[in-house]
Amino acid sequence: MAQESFPDKAPLGGKDEQAYRIKTSGIIPVFFHSETELASDVLDACYAGGARAFEFTHRGKEAPEVFNHLLHHARKYPDLVLGIGTILSEKQALTYLKAGAHFIVSPVFNPALAEVCRHHQALWIPGCATPTEIFHAQAAGASIIKIFPASALGPSFIEAVLQVIPGLSLMPTGGISCGANELEAWFKAGAACIGLGSSLLARKADGQFDLTAIRENVTSAVKVARKYQQG
Repeated sequence: MAQESFPDKAPLGGKDEQAYRIKTSGIIPVFFHSETELASDVLDACYAGGARAFEFTHRGKEAPEVFNHLLHHARKYPDLVLGIGTILSEKQALTYLKAGAHFIVSPVFNPALAEVCRHHQALWIPGCATPTEIFHAQAAGASIIKIFPASALGPSFIEAVLQVIPGLSLMPTGGISCGANELEAWFKAGAACIGLGSSLLARKADGQFDLTAIRENVTSAVKVARKYQQG
């Protein structure tokens, strides 16, 4: 693979420190919107609520432009780790790594993404749904592994996996409620951190995002996570 020169990322240290920050954040909002200002408002609300990691997702043609805007906007938050999710291909990963993404999240285990991220010393978080995928992801260098779709697997899945492959940092994502009882069930089972989407990102009756409710949801979820911190 040809060498490429990428721009400096935010002063957050290397991928090990970024992984540590994601785990200590505990809660990772997962979000996409095509409008830059609205995306910035949601990021602001999540940060105000206590989130220190944020995953924007590659789910529309506007995603690269909006992500670039968020990277610029987030400069005022020097302790925020900002990454990109729903990455399936090397080309997609390179687009966002060139922009300055702190981490790459995929819903699948793609060994080619492992190689791209390793080459560019970037944090790679693959998605896995079986013990075999998890084993191979760990062997390929993943320090955090996304468990997806989490709602279809349940907390008992990660509890069972950790019994046979101890020491993993697992990030269940997909269909998880931000209610305290459900979050506690995942953390008690051994989750290192949790990705939360629509349940966290509340909307008003008219469909608009409720920024106050989002901030409050994040604050409540982070409070639960603090009880189960893993470093």
